[in-house]
Amino acid sequence: MGKAAHPLPAVCYDGFNAEKVSPSGINTVHLPLLQCLKRCPLIPVFLDSEVMSETHSPDGAVTVTERRCMVDVEAPRLLKRMAGVDYLYFIQRNTLNRRERTLHIEVHNETFSSRVFVRELCNYTVHPENEEWTCFEQTASLDIKSFFGFENSSEKIAMKQYASSIKKGKEIIEYYLRELEQEGVTHVPRWTPSLAPKAAPLGRLTAPPLSSITANTTSSSSFHRTVTVDDLPVDKLDADYIRRYLGDLTPLQESCLIRLRQGLQETHKGKIPKDQHVLRFLRSRDFGLEKAREMLCQSLTWRKQHQVDFLLDSWERPGLLADYYTGGWHHHDRDGRPLYILRLGQMDTKGLVRALGEEGLLRQVLSINEEGLRRCEENTRVFGRPISCWTCLVDLEGLNMRHLWRPGVKALLRIIEVVEANYPETLGRLLILRAPRVFPVLWTLVSPFIDENTRKKFLVYAGNDYQGPGGLLDYIDKTILPDFLGGSCMCELPEGGVVPKSLYRTAEQLESEENRLWADAIYKSASVFKGAPYELLIDIAEVSSVITWDFDVCKGDVVFNIFHSKRAPSPPRKEAPGATPLVGGANLPLIDRNWTLGQDYSKVETALACREGESVQGSHITRWPGFYILQWRFQGAPACAASSLPRVDDVLASLQVSSHKCKVIYYTEVLASQDFRGSMTSLESSHSGFSQLSAATTASSQSHTSSGISR
Repeated sequence: MGKAAHPLPAVCYDGFNAEKVSPSGINTVHLPLLQCLKRCPLIPVFLDSEVMSETHSPDGAVTVTERRCMVDVEAPRLLKRMAGVDYLYFIQRNTLNRRERTLHIEVHNETFSSRVFVRELCNYTVHPENEEWTCFEQTASLDIKSFFGFENSSEKIAMKQYASSIKKGKEIIEYYLRELEQEGVTHVPRWTPSLAPKAAPLGRLTAPPLSSITANTTSSSSFHRTVTVDDLPVDKLDADYIRRYLGDLTPLQESCLIRLRQGLQETHKGKIPKDQHVLRFLRSRDFGLEKAREMLCQSLTWRKQHQVDFLLDSWERPGLLADYYTGGWHHHDRDGRPLYILRLGQMDTKGLVRALGEEGLLRQVLSINEEGLRRCEENTRVFGRPISCWTCLVDLEGLNMRHLWRPGVKALLRIIEVVEANYPETLGRLLILRAPRVFPVLWTLVSPFIDENTRKKFLVYAGNDYQGPGGLLDYIDKTILPDFLGGSCMCELPEGGVVPKSLYRTAEQLESEENRLWADAIYKSASVFKGAPYELLIDIAEVSSVITWDFDVCKGDVVFNIFHSKRAPSPPRKEAPGATPLVGGANLPLIDRNWTLGQDYSKVETALACREGESVQGSHITRWPGFYILQWRFQGAPACAASSLPRVDDVLASLQVSSHKCKVIYYTEVLASQDFRGSMTSLESSHSGFSQLSAATTASSQSHTSSGISR
């Protein structure tokens, strides 16, 4: 392949792309390159090459050389006989520009050019911020149109040859550098235009030191810094700066950081994240420059759109968080990382979601991450070494099935998605303590949405295992061990408990939030009118699928029904898979008036009467494919048989319900049977925080259902 025709240095192989930074200036690197382009004993398959043409610019700055290279590919003898060749020939065109200090190499195949097209491009350029360094970029492509029926085998052989030779690139450059040094060539000066060029004086070849960086960071945000051209000295990243603020970096990693930062300066008008945060994105993508750039640019756009840089200064933290959000910062771990403690088992997750709204809960989590970035910077200054992430301790004492409340899990997954995309590599370690039996269920639901590198940082302790060898004291000093874990240090966290329903936000308040971080909300709202029920269509393709629901009756009284039909209701308009409302605000009926109950459609569950203020959760395991309709129907005040006088509750209800209108907010989800972890117990325990339950269960011979009500 083209790679075999001219071996090139590389330290990274990713498909057909390679990048490298060499610590020698391009003036010295191009000499061994020109040597190995002629003949390379370190790669036996490269047999020989001959110069076909060579041209020079009038001032001697540019030299273009075209060679014909002979390669002996390690292929099966049968394949060589069928192809009718013993060797392959490639055409190589090298352009050395001494003025611009670049070397451009282009290779394509001459043999079988009508059947196979091989093309390789290599560029050597001066490092943009350290002229003593050389940047190397390489791309290659292979297109096999036809090759005697051995297309797949030929492709594998080509890939093997390419990967084998590219790994030897660094060894080859070092080999020829030593040869030049033995010949007395230890220094090559920069090219300068001259009418009568003289022989270049020779000197000692020295490895240039790492360059240094100092930049003004006058910015109120812990995330950004403002950099101007005057602030950027010629030399950038020196060893002291790297050791003090960034940690150990290889030359390739340092180059990726500088190149990514330079690109951001051009596209973001000088206001870019600090080096520590740019490194987080590079590390999360294994220093893949393009992937890291794409991820970081999307994050910067998100931060600007939602004013995240000013979140800590502008967001007013709701007062109920001080009483019911059981988390907070607590000193640091043994590595100097900021320590955040969350007592998840003591938290009323549903109450917080309903009282704060999804937006409020997300902003709380974002503020924690923004504060974490600040604390990392502070600890870096205090401990004198780079600290770029924090440790999180999660106490699960008290965790039970109520925390598997489906809308709460859904909100958690969406929060994880936002954090993973915008705060990569900020979690250094996650210590999960006193994990109960229900924890594997929660982990099964959450773990697929967590990055693999992040999952490796999780340490889980069941019961009191954290107190033994290899436990908590290996990571946290005994002097700061929280009192609720048997330590002597007071940890001032809220006690948690049930969030009063009086603090819940109404559907109108949830819908009217400004500057939404999420385009859509987990809960949907619906109006139910007398004579015009609200109906939701769910298309089920597989039997034993589980329809789950969670809704609150915000205004008025309703009757909840579930119907099944093999016929598609009208209008047959679908907006999304799963739960698909077809009625909108007009409450157009899905059940045709000409349909007959028991023939065209059937009621699969007994009707459930729901009063204002009640929360209802339940599930239905389907037994047939087809169309299921969830219906909320207006319920009028019932007549009292025992007395002709109206009850006080009925009078108050009639005053509250005006214009024969009810209001509900709902959440529905369809689960595969193997993913459904619910049972009567789990559903009841998920109601409205820790409130007392009044469960109502219905079942029929046609399906299995569980449902519960909390007031």
